[in-house]
Amino acid sequence: MVAQTTTKESLEASQIHDILRNDRRRLAIKCLRENSGTLSVRDLSEDVATRETGESPAPRDKRRSVYVSLHQTHLPKLDDLGIVNYDTDSKEVRLRDRAAEITTYMEVVPRYGITWAEYYLILGILGFGTVLSASIGTPLLGAVGAPAVAATYLLILVASAAYHVNSQDRQLFEGLWSQTSPSDRQE
Repeated sequence: MVAQTTTKESLEASQIHDILRNDRRRLAIKCLRENSGTLSVRDLSEDVATRETGESPAPRDKRRSVYVSLHQTHLPKLDDLGIVNYDTDSKEVRLRDRAAEITTYMEVVPRYGITWAEYYLILGILGFGTVLSASIGTPLLGAVGAPAVAATYLLILVASAAYHVNSQDRQLFEGLWSQTSPSDRQE
């Protein structure tokens, strides 16, 4: 087991990859993020089992299997790394501030298969090319004018960023901080 003192330093790349290479750990972190950062192990295991099977409720044997693996393996590992607080007595799991180090790598937009960074890069390249075309007088774009085209792309960029921020769990900005005790914040 890794000592809790590691929470003062950033996670190593190998630790992050080890956490994320397991589907069940990724789902557990995702479920916690979507549920204000705190769940009972029972609720978490039911949520993970439902997502794994695509059935609601998931079959009882699957829920039990998920519960056992979370309780015995995954949650203790995440607790040791400072990603969650896992209270084995109350069977409650709570995300810690350090979870943000992991969630950064979970940012892929599954519907389209690209990251937000790639989306913004594509948007920027298209915007630059379109504004450049408008400024040199390309038919149709030249008639609209470069300032109008630039303003349109800026509006699209702002709308995209607003959607991005809204689609990310609000805890990135407020939830994780408000749910941790002062002693957790000092670690």
